Amino acid sequence: MRTGIWLIGARGSVAVTSIVGAAALRARLVAPTGCVTELPQLRGPALPGWSELVFGGHDIVTTPVLKKADALAAAGVLPGRLVVALADELAAVEQELRPLPAGDTQAATARRISADLRGFRDRNALDRVVVVNVSTTEPAAAPHPAHAGLAELTAALAGPAPVLPPSALAAYAAFTAGCSFIDFTPSTGARLPALAELARARAVPYAGNDGKTGETLVKSVLAPMFALRNLRVRSWSGLNLLGGGDGANLADPAANAAKVSSKQRVLGDALGYQPEGTSRIDYVAEIGDFKTAWDLITFEGFLGTGMRMEFSWHGCDSALAAPLVLDLARLTAAAHRAGRSGPLAELGFFFKDPLGDGPSALAEQWATLAAFTAGLAS
Repeated sequence: MRTGIWLIGARGSVAVTSIVGAAALRARLVAPTGCVTELPQLRGPALPGWSELVFGGHDIVTTPVLKKADALAAAGVLPGRLVVALADELAAVEQELRPLPAGDTQAATARRISADLRGFRDRNALDRVVVVNVSTTEPAAAPHPAHAGLAELTAALAGPAPVLPPSALAAYAAFTAGCSFIDFTPSTGARLPALAELARARAVPYAGNDGKTGETLVKSVLAPMFALRNLRVRSWSGLNLLGGGDGANLADPAANAAKVSSKQRVLGDALGYQPEGTSRIDYVAEIGDFKTAWDLITFEGFLGTGMRMEFSWHGCDSALAAPLVLDLARLTAAAHRAGRSGPLAELGFFFKDPLGDGPSALAEQWATLAAFTAGLAS
């Protein structure tokens, strides 16, 4: 199944790491470490192979993919040998990247985005196209009456005033073009009733939100542990330090608040209550594409004895995120081919703030994902 992966934010760190990684896997230059779809429980013929993936995308910046890959190699995110070995492949991807269109109205902009998606599909003889939002985090969207229904939204988009944030407009354009959509960010994306209606009408699936790559991944394992041991968590606070473009964007208070909100959901879901504390995100330019998280947990044991736990997480954000982007694209394309449409709640394993009301514990999410993937092959 020839599958297009259209990246919103295609010249950013996560996108370029995904592109380089897929090319390296196709050339068998690296092992699929970090790609859960290569584990025996998920690997199968229903998923598109590495050789069947074709990349394109939109971005508002113009940095060439090869130059960005060189910068990531210099920062220790990518092996420099891969950038050299895959220069021709990266040059080919460059030909499929486009500036983000803009029209006089959001309806006109959406038509141009959809036209780019259809052109990409036709040029490359693709069976499916999956649009993946890996752009910077948006502030939470302001409510609008047109978000409630597709007819109202269609009418409002033709007017002069913006109705949808960029991530939601991308989802609208993707659905209109018959493409599935994944939001790897905590932005609004497809999480509006009008867009859910459009996805049903076009029979396309979508997934999100906010890829689970670091601190929240650990939370989704530890919080169920406390619950299963019947230990009462009194407080859980975390400090996240990150650099790079994502960190710079999260220096904006509104974007920061949207990100923090998605990070906290797992505790309430897993514990059944919300302990005291919060997550804090600080931008530290010096650490570049790497991130550090430090969490302090206080909890109560037998006879009311107070105890504490601390953990630190040091990771490379792009290297953690990129394999999940590839996994999600492969799974969503397979789900689309299998006739699935609407929200793919079974992909909650990958997200901090998943769609639907599925389990929040990582082990339960894994079991759900494995069953879902097995069903795609039947």
